[in-house]
Parts: sequence; structure tokens; C-alpha cells
Amino acid sequence: METRRYDPAKDSGVLWGLKERFERELGGLGGDAKADSYDGKLTEGYRERYLDWAEWCIEQNPDCIAVADPAERGDDLAGYVFVLPEELSMIWDAGVVNELYVGEAHRGTGLVDDLLDAAFACVEAQDLPLDRVALDVDPDNGPANGVYRRHGFEPWGELLMREY
Repeated sequence: METRRYDPAKDSGVLWGLKERFERELGGLGGDAKADSYDGKLTEGYRERYLDWAEWCIEQNPDCIAVADPAERGDDLAGYVFVLPEELSMIWDAGVVNELYVGEAHRGTGLVDDLLDAAFACVEAQDLPLDRVALDVDPDNGPANGVYRRHGFEPWGELLMREY
């Protein structure tokens, strides 16, 4: 399977499909209210805004979105990783893995390691305030937490939110 740069001309529809599954799985980790909230945001307007933002990000750094392409079988994309470009590093003073998703059929194949390697290569090329990589993972997502710990991630504070 090839891990390559995201190409909006041919990949945007498939990226959006993966993003939808990513969001629905996240929402499903927290009960009906969270699931409804995550599902409710997946509108046509959100899709357009997300894909425009993804395109802006790759204009800043073409390597910030990597996709896993099982082209040898003609399949859709198997997963993706989305690293925030260096221009946004001041948010956390670090490289940020914004999203990582592997389709269910490709979990347990080592694909997540390839995508994380692409993310680390992208981050290592950035000029960052601190030499670290940050990501947000739901504490109830045991498999993801296991992958990230295996790759050396450790807890660093806690994210708090409130509705307004």
C-alpha cells in the first residue's frame, strides 16, 4: 500500500468519506448526545469548509495530509493523517497531528504506523517552538490510545471545554 500526499483533484471525495466515518466513530464514543452532536455537524456547508481548509493547509505544506492508497486493488483510500502546517504551530507550540483515521478493514495491518511515520516526517521538517508532537485522543478509545503509547506519546495535561 502506498502512503502518498493528498491530491485534492482526485482524493477530496474519498477524504470526505473517511472524515465522515472518523467523526461518527468519535461521536459514538460518548453516548447519544455526543453522537448527535458529531453527526449533526456533518452538513454540506461543513464538508465544503473542511475541504477548503484542507486545501489551504496543503498549500502551506503539501506533506501535511498523507493518504494510504491501496491502488493495486483499485480500492478507495484506506486512511489518512492530517498534520497542521507549521503556520499553525503556535496553537500548541508543537507539531499537531490533527486527525488520523484508518478504515476498519485496514486496522491491525500496520497501516497506522506508516501514516504516523508520514506525520512524524512532516513535523520534523517544521520549525517549531518546542520539539514535540501533540494530538488529542478520546480516553475511551482504547485501541487508539494503545497505538499512540506504542509510538511514545504520553499524557500532557488535559483538554477542557464548555459550550457557549
